[in-house]
Amino acid sequence: MVSADDVQRLFLQAIFSRRIVTQKLALKLWEKCIDAVNAADETLEINFEDSRDSWDKWVQKINEALNPIDLEFAHMSDQNSGKELYALVNRRGDEIAQMATEYSPNEIAYFKNLIEKIMLAPNESYCISSLAALREASQLKTTMTKSQAEVVLNSLVAKGWLHYSRGGKYTLSTRTLLELGTYLRSAYEDQILDCTVCYEMVTRGTACKTPNCKARLHKHCFTTYRRLNDTCPTCSTKWGNDPTKVGPVGESAFRDGQDKGKRRTRRSSEGSDEEDEEVPMDEDGEPSQSQSLSQSQPSQSQPSQSQPSQSQPSQSQPARSQRKGKRRAVREDSMDVDEEEQQDGDDDAEAEASPAPATQRRRSSRR
Repeated sequence: MVSADDVQRLFLQAIFSRRIVTQKLALKLWEKCIDAVNAADETLEINFEDSRDSWDKWVQKINEALNPIDLEFAHMSDQNSGKELYALVNRRGDEIAQMATEYSPNEIAYFKNLIEKIMLAPNESYCISSLAALREASQLKTTMTKSQAEVVLNSLVAKGWLHYSRGGKYTLSTRTLLELGTYLRSAYEDQILDCTVCYEMVTRGTACKTPNCKARLHKHCFTTYRRLNDTCPTCSTKWGNDPTKVGPVGESAFRDGQDKGKRRTRRSSEGSDEEDEEVPMDEDGEPSQSQSLSQSQPSQSQPSQSQPSQSQPSQSQPARSQRKGKRRAVREDSMDVDEEEQQDGDDDAEAEASPAPATQRRRSSRR
């Protein structure tokens, strides 16, 4: 039987099928769901109000229904356009484990490596080149080929976990910032930047270049703020039209070659928080030869498992001793034969010269 609660069910089904929607589209879906229920039962009179207050109450009602299953109809603004976006977010347990239903453990580990590479990118660029993303597949404990990595990357882009730009860079998408926001803030506390205006996470925007100033703004927040203000909201430095006073945050801050050389990773030690560790890399982005040798070669004071110690005899020494003994016996026999022939007056030159092995065996048999 049709009831008013069916509006909520239809709305959630529509959101589930779209992953992430703008506030304008979500509002339209809500209106269509009400029209569908009213059409199914003319006795129902469910009214639709196109107002912000009505929409906020509707979102609150949705979240009250989703709370028992640890889901949330969350929202954030697009960092470039400022459009309000909504998505269903899983708030249960380890946020990164939400992808387990879609990806294998090895693919999830690869995605975590990509997130780490993006969050630790130098110059607040928060991006990774396509070549560097493919190289991250070699850092996994379980082997992943580059062709397999390409398939995973395409899937992550298609399903909205990563954004791939025209410049060939991978960045975190709005869906990732929404669904994995708690994980990012806990794992990368020192790398997280919050907008000075709206207090949401910034991975693309504008930065004040005054030394020690931490003002960071989304592009849309910066545009809106500059309409009324000409000074930094944190340090009060006058920006004016001087381009050196502000700089980019995100892909525009990427410098050629910054993902080569040293690979930045997080490390953890007992009794201390996680810190950044720089691993030497060669020109191709792979671990440097000295770093690889230090990890792969055994210490000089400790013998390798595959090579015997000098103080320990090799397992093949007894066989070698037996062969040497046989050669010695053949040589002694040949020397005896040569002495007898020398006494009989044979050619002295042949006795002094080393006979060929075949001649030695014939003479030994005649004796």
